Amino acid sequence: MGKIMIRPVTEADAEELLSIYAPYVTDTVVTYEYDVPSVEEFRGRIKNTLKAYPYFVAVEDGSIIGYAYASAFHPRRAYIWSAEATVYLKMDERGRGVGRMLYHALEEALQKQNVLNVNACIAYPNPHSIAFHETMGYHQAGKFTDCAYKLGQWLGMVWMEKSFGEHSDPPAEFIPYPEIEKE
Repeated sequence: MGKIMIRPVTEADAEELLSIYAPYVTDTVVTYEYDVPSVEEFRGRIKNTLKAYPYFVAVEDGSIIGYAYASAFHPRRAYIWSAEATVYLKMDERGRGVGRMLYHALEEALQKQNVLNVNACIAYPNPHSIAFHETMGYHQAGKFTDCAYKLGQWLGMVWMEKSFGEHSDPPAEFIPYPEIEKE
């Protein structure tokens, strides 16, 4: 095992990220997506995310072993100070602290953007993800029961949240990620 580096994603990473994501789609209920997206679609998702939010990869020995990104919590303007965080790791990389490293980078960038709340939408049951988010300082904010159906079972969803600092009136203006990257 080599040193793990966290760096911003590039569109060229799409194929490697998709290889991490695909088993979650086909073999788990971690994501409620049914079909593995194409590389082109995944590349488009990366490009769209980077218009406003951070997206990081964890690299070890030249290979991407995980990724995390933020996205809009809701498209309406009043929600701009809230973001949704997502993390995926190669299946055999869980439990090594890679998710924590990715979330630290993500949260640091979000704070520079003046985001005040980070939310995580977690398939339920998913005790590993819930425990991970709890160790990262998130707490449960809501739960939906039997709202999704995948792999022959009804599943729920848990929302967890974490806040950064004070909620001033008015809040500092949201700064799109490409603008903080220039700093």
